[in-house]
Amino acid sequence: MFAVIKTGGKQYRVAANDVIKIDRLAGEPGDVIQFAEVLAFGEGDSATFGTPFVAGAMVTAEVVKQDRARTIIAFKKRRRQNSRRKRGIRPYETYVRIDEILTGGAKPSAKKASAPKAETASAAPLFSAPAGEADDLVVIKGIGPVAAGQLEEQGLTTFAQLAALTDADIERIDASMPFSADQIKDWREQAKALAK
Repeated sequence: MFAVIKTGGKQYRVAANDVIKIDRLAGEPGDVIQFAEVLAFGEGDSATFGTPFVAGAMVTAEVVKQDRARTIIAFKKRRRQNSRRKRGIRPYETYVRIDEILTGGAKPSAKKASAPKAETASAAPLFSAPAGEADDLVVIKGIGPVAAGQLEEQGLTTFAQLAALTDADIERIDASMPFSADQIKDWREQAKALAK
């Protein structure tokens, strides 16, 4: 059986055990959330449609993880005006696993025993910091004190390290830190000049 739910101003067709990506919802991994705005449910000719929502229908889901999408670039240019603007944004998103599709006012079953959560507080840094004195990364245009602190937490402390980043390293940083690949590539080029 499938259901069509509405969340974040969008509609999703879901079935039990589906993992879907939706706009950011509050909750930690393992939390159970409920979608009360069900537009339709059923299968084939027996499908039921709401006006706009089906009374007594509900979909429960478990939060799998909280994440951020890839960078979306908004570029605006006015021709012959010497005017252009480029901005980037990484929207927040939530991955949820559909547990149950409930109809007729049924109550959700008791929350299943959650598996022990993996420790995330003491996650290992992406890189190993070299011995010796760290460089002042704030010298690089685009790296402020906060960004420099975040890079140092991941083991990036010198210009030489930034200059030696490979494209694969940049993808790892892009996936786990709030910096876009374009930003990091720009920092890498600046670091190459500073590391000489």
